[in-house]
Amino acid sequence: MIFNPLVALVLAVLPAHIFAQDIVYDSIHNKTVITGTWATGSKAVQTGSGFAIPSNASFIYPSVTGMSFSFADNMWFEVARYRFNSNATNPGCITGVVGWFHGTYDLVANGSIILTPNGDGYQQIQDPCAATSNFVENYNDTELYQSWRIFEDTTDGFKLHLFEFDGSPLPPMFQVSTTPQMLPTEKLRDTTESTTTSSRKRSLLRRSTNAGVSSTVCLALTVGASAMSLLALVL
Repeated sequence: MIFNPLVALVLAVLPAHIFAQDIVYDSIHNKTVITGTWATGSKAVQTGSGFAIPSNASFIYPSVTGMSFSFADNMWFEVARYRFNSNATNPGCITGVVGWFHGTYDLVANGSIILTPNGDGYQQIQDPCAATSNFVENYNDTELYQSWRIFEDTTDGFKLHLFEFDGSPLPPMFQVSTTPQMLPTEKLRDTTESTTTSSRKRSLLRRSTNAGVSSTVCLALTVGASAMSLLALVL
């Protein structure tokens, strides 16, 4: 989940016993290694060349929502996400978000994972109730996952569970490939341009209606405040 870079740095350097005992990556914790590509649900959303086109900040839109994480042995990661966020006060104002970013990751001794972006991530947001209803913006937030486990499902094989900084679980992801499916591990787009309106980008909400996809994921709008509160506690 989104996490203030300064807080992530503090958590990375503080002794692990402040938060939890050191994790032993044995067969009880992990039935297999984390390296490879993982995807939720139908596995329609996957990292690699079939999702993001960084050169022009566009996407190849999947038929359904989902997320995918890839981890490499050289400590490089890539994330692909396609989701819809509901609005309890105005059900007609469903927000569509499709995003991609990559960078390096750290497996902290206390069992957490910190994702540090490479600086070229981006996301498309469509909100029919906003003044600007469809736009693309840079996305380069450090993300902290409190813990993770890998189990083996008798039907679907290895299953990765990631828990956000507050302990909230992400939907389980299943192993797609033991070899990570990633775009080149270098800066892939110029991020000097400001956020732009995107009338030429495909309508995410219209696509969801045609595909019969409902809103399944909500964003934590108070992450920034929570992160700073946590920083105050640990300091």
